[in-house]
Amino acid sequence: MIKKYWIHFLLLTLALGIAAGVFIRIRMGSIPSIRELREIHHHTASEIYSVDGVLLGRYFVENRTNISFKEIPQHFLDALISTEDERFFEHTGIDYRSLIRVLVKTIVLRDESAGGGSTLSQQLAKNLYPRKKTGVIGLIAAKFKEMVVAMRLETLYSKEELLTLYLNTVSFGENVYGLETAASRYFNKKPLELNIQESAVLVGILKANTAYNPKLNPKQALKRRNTVLAQMARQNHLTKVELDSLTALPIELNYRRHTNERGTAPYFKAKVRSMIDSILLTVKKPDGTAYNLDQDGLRITLPIHSKLQSFADSAVSAHLSKLQKLFNEHWASTKPWNEKPEILEYAIKHAVSVQSSNSWLKESKPMLIYSPNGPLDTEMTPLDSIKHYLMLLQTGVLAMEPSTGEIRVWVGGLDFEYFQFDHVMAKRQVGSTFKPIVYAAALENGVDPCEFFKNKKEVYEEYEDWSPGNANDDYEGYYSLKGALTNSVNTVSTQIIMETGIDEVIELAHELGIRQELPEVPSLALGTADISLLEMVSAYATIANKGIRKEPVFVLVIENANHEIIWQHHSEEEDKEVMSADNAQLITNFMQSVVNQGTAASLRGRYNIDIEVAGKTGTTQSYADGWFIGFTPNIVTGVWVGADYPGIHFRTGEYGQGARMALPIWALWMKQTLKEPEFSSWNESKFDSLNLELQEKIDCPLYVEEMSLFERLFGVKDRKKDTVEKKSIIDGLKSFFRRKKD
Repeated sequence: MIKKYWIHFLLLTLALGIAAGVFIRIRMGSIPSIRELREIHHHTASEIYSVDGVLLGRYFVENRTNISFKEIPQHFLDALISTEDERFFEHTGIDYRSLIRVLVKTIVLRDESAGGGSTLSQQLAKNLYPRKKTGVIGLIAAKFKEMVVAMRLETLYSKEELLTLYLNTVSFGENVYGLETAASRYFNKKPLELNIQESAVLVGILKANTAYNPKLNPKQALKRRNTVLAQMARQNHLTKVELDSLTALPIELNYRRHTNERGTAPYFKAKVRSMIDSILLTVKKPDGTAYNLDQDGLRITLPIHSKLQSFADSAVSAHLSKLQKLFNEHWASTKPWNEKPEILEYAIKHAVSVQSSNSWLKESKPMLIYSPNGPLDTEMTPLDSIKHYLMLLQTGVLAMEPSTGEIRVWVGGLDFEYFQFDHVMAKRQVGSTFKPIVYAAALENGVDPCEFFKNKKEVYEEYEDWSPGNANDDYEGYYSLKGALTNSVNTVSTQIIMETGIDEVIELAHELGIRQELPEVPSLALGTADISLLEMVSAYATIANKGIRKEPVFVLVIENANHEIIWQHHSEEEDKEVMSADNAQLITNFMQSVVNQGTAASLRGRYNIDIEVAGKTGTTQSYADGWFIGFTPNIVTGVWVGADYPGIHFRTGEYGQGARMALPIWALWMKQTLKEPEFSSWNESKFDSLNLELQEKIDCPLYVEEMSLFERLFGVKDRKKDTVEKKSIIDGLKSFFRRKKD
């Protein structure tokens, strides 16, 4: 009798101690009020969409997208309730039968991970107000708090609303929150598209996010899925035949990570993040507070077109895998740093933040490295890894709609997961792609299109005796403006910038869209300036848009969680006419000649592209950079190819010129695009025809071998038509005397 008394006393003392501990914990961690629970707000991921409605990625603290009850399939609800809370529709927040079992496990067995007792309402409370790890007493206090919150939630919300709240907050592992995001991650489906066995897989994950993750642990996930299916059968949601049939099926994932490091246009998504944050600073919610990109479930539409972007990615992969192989063969017998040791020294200095001993660089280690054929799991030294990455050819591709400025394609490099440096924004020497700007400035400053320039090598004494040469070492004959641009003649281009004025060329370049400070030297005509692909494409887009500059458009629309537009791009106020429409048309005509019979003629011959195209190739000193910027009436697309370190390059023009390095990417991209039904109309698009006056302005040969004094003064005789394009005597004399005599 005494022994029984002491047992009761000890149990009572234990109960009072636990109650006191719980009371203290509750006092320290307050329970949310009824008002707070009525206004439940949890972080919702903002989603990024392409202009054609494809999900590109998300910005989030917690990767979550909210859904409504009608978007949840019934079989998912059956699986969830059968497995997690079979008396959900009977209790008012607490399942006392399950609670007793859990209390015994937690208190007597001290198993802090014991589960099975919490109702869905309690789990919702736990999701909304996560626990803190504070030992057994803290766990009991947390359980008590969750029960109170669960009962309050049950009085405020219907069972349907509670299920919806739960499925919008619960974690499915991998920083994935909510059914919508989980269905997209593991099966690339909307929740209503899930079948029974897929719903069972997702419900199975809830018990242990990692242990039952079908991507990480497929065997355990399959076993857990079948347990969920068995629970459904036990609750009469499946027949025995259905159970046997479904449990025999394998798990078929369609795993897809909508992160900004993977998927479509990752470099562009990284680029616009700060822009969107800046835009949101100008927009307020109805209550006056600021929007949060990571939490407020916004929908952002970008001008990127998913198909055009995909075609560009495919073209880059196809061409660079071949070009990289040729590059490796080109350097098979030696390496660039054997000839220039400073290349490797520079790379080591910038690759190793705190350089240890040289022996550290030579210690072999397991590594996952980038290769053109996919990630390569290998073993190599840090030094060999540096050499491997030095020898990789990188790329930048940008496509912009000239009439709107909207960016349709943005490829910043080979793979964003390995290379975060964005080559669309990188400043590299632009080579001959700058020449159309020089010729446009010449036209704007009154140089006659049919003024002929002698192809001769000159020494410019005032610029340290600089003497530009032609790539083919040919210094014969005379070229008109169109002829010199068509054949990318360096000597003539230099004469043109000197006659036009370097300052005038720089001024027009800035007006066209180039923000970079440019060197005031005649070599600017040959593209010695370092300019980004974005700026160059912007300049070409202005020419393609008949001299009207459109600022690049990065974001189109931002909507709030209620699908209300809170910000929209308007470009009209940014439009600016920076050169005459006539001269823009003439330069476009010149660049059509580049494609039809000049340095970009392989578009016609090798790649059989027969639509109207204007463009210009570019090759820089020592073949360090290969460029091609081409445009149709619909789109302007620029491509750059080269190694990250300019000292690493092809040593000959066979593959090192822009027509071999960059142009093929443009061609492969365009060929894929023209096959797509959505863009089939591009096959018939035409540039506006030159009016009669403009046709007469350029009615002269591209090149003549010899010129008489009469022709120099008054025009060139067209040997095909046996006519003379006459100039006034004054214009002829001006043209003759403002240049040096031959």
